[in-house]
Amino acid sequence: MSDDIDKCKKEIEEIKKKIEEQRGGDDERATLLQDQAGNNGANLQLKSRRILKGHFGKIYAMNWGPDSQTVIQQKLVSASQDGKLLIWNAWSTNKLHAVPLRSSWVMTCAFSTTGNYVACGGLDNICTLYKLPEGGASTEASIQKVHCELSHHEGYLSCCRFINDGEIITSSGDTSLILWDVENRQPKQMFTDHQGDVMSVAVYDPKGLFVSGSVDSTCKVWDYRSKKACIRTFTGHESDINTVAFFPDGNAVISGSDDSTIRLWDIRAYSALGKYANDKILCGVTSVDFSSTGKFIFAGYDDYNAYVWDTRAGSLADRLQGHENRVSCLQVSKNGKALCTGSWDTLLRIWA
Repeated sequence: MSDDIDKCKKEIEEIKKKIEEQRGGDDERATLLQDQAGNNGANLQLKSRRILKGHFGKIYAMNWGPDSQTVIQQKLVSASQDGKLLIWNAWSTNKLHAVPLRSSWVMTCAFSTTGNYVACGGLDNICTLYKLPEGGASTEASIQKVHCELSHHEGYLSCCRFINDGEIITSSGDTSLILWDVENRQPKQMFTDHQGDVMSVAVYDPKGLFVSGSVDSTCKVWDYRSKKACIRTFTGHESDINTVAFFPDGNAVISGSDDSTIRLWDIRAYSALGKYANDKILCGVTSVDFSSTGKFIFAGYDDYNAYVWDTRAGSLADRLQGHENRVSCLQVSKNGKALCTGSWDTLLRIWA
């Protein structure tokens, strides 16, 4: 029996070595992806089409509402340290609702998948949900009543994302993430594998996955349907990870870091596919997102600019100038037709 066990162990080690050889190192895989593209990087000429003015403090977060049947009804929510959540019509630039917050130290906001709720949180350690009026109230209407407060984190709330109206995932400076049962106001599951503040979370509901980025320089992929620990851990960044996002098909993720780089990770191959950096960009990455096809990566930076990267070639495709302070957040609309950037200059810009 002991001889059989020893033989199996040796076979396992040999298989592990073969797997590592097939994977190759992170740098090798990243170089391979960009070498395949050669010099065929694409260019993109986006223009600022709308400017949303209304906040009086630094904008820390924004999130598009669910896809609308018509472009003129497309909504988004933004959170600012002026103590307000504003719900906008992105086409007309009108403010539809103003939500006064109990704490002005807000760091994140999110629209629910149906558009019935918005959530926010920050240094108060609480995820607060508000129910929006049905049928579209007048632009002067304010939402005063809190729908519910989700309190369990022992540190600041850095990010929140809805799975559906009854479930939301939050990340916190206490190194944990929580999947909440909104109706019962109770945590359904806690995820505690990170060794530092968790700064960002993104959800890919079709596969039951979400990804998180942390100041421990790791990016972790989780299955919220399972009670197991994380299913993937990606390492390679040299500093804090501030932002993460899923590739449109859910088979890859990107992460942006204070080390001035963006990295593309393949979930199935469990390795790095690309690295996006430029010698002239020396500041941290604050936010990232993909175009609807995955061809382009959009990223906000501390140098007041947002940049567009060609995903395959790894080259710069465009530079979005106009903000006068740190670009703190950005996201592509659900229909893929517009990009919104938010900044500490108190403005939101819609690009197309």
